[in-house]
Amino acid sequence: MKLGRELLSAQAIQQRVRELAEQVSKDYARIARPLILLSVLKGSVCFATDLSRYVTVPVNFDYVAVSSYGSGTESSGVVQLLKDLTMEVTGRDVLMVEDIIDTGLTTSFLFEHVQRHRPSSLKLCVLLNKEERRVKPVPISYKGFDIPNHFVVGYGLDYDELYRNLSAVHVLEPD
Repeated sequence: MKLGRELLSAQAIQQRVRELAEQVSKDYARIARPLILLSVLKGSVCFATDLSRYVTVPVNFDYVAVSSYGSGTESSGVVQLLKDLTMEVTGRDVLMVEDIIDTGLTTSFLFEHVQRHRPSSLKLCVLLNKEERRVKPVPISYKGFDIPNHFVVGYGLDYDELYRNLSAVHVLEPD
């Protein structure tokens, strides 16, 4: 696989992240305790970090990790929880931050998992949405971009642990 064309520039991503943060800040302006930003490892770390820099309400960070891809470009469909919540989220406002949603299987698994911990609210913020790949619906509250059905890398997204460090999002193409 090789790095292909730029799908989203670093500037476009940062502009959209600022807009999302503004909306999140407005929506959570009156909460009593810090908002928990729940970053889904590893892909959403860049997005969650940048989002947190623009959010104006106090935040706490927590992380969960799942696996459904292995080293390929297609989801296996089997979701494994690799790292669970470490913070007590019962009665707290939680914003789950995802890098990308395609089939919805991983995100719906995580959403249901966090719901079982009884947060007072649970919303989903996603940078990239591949609606045409959706097989399981997910309740997206904040969305960065709708993208076509390409395998993409950069800004946290990887192929076999490569390309996460790119500031833009690129299409990955066969050699």
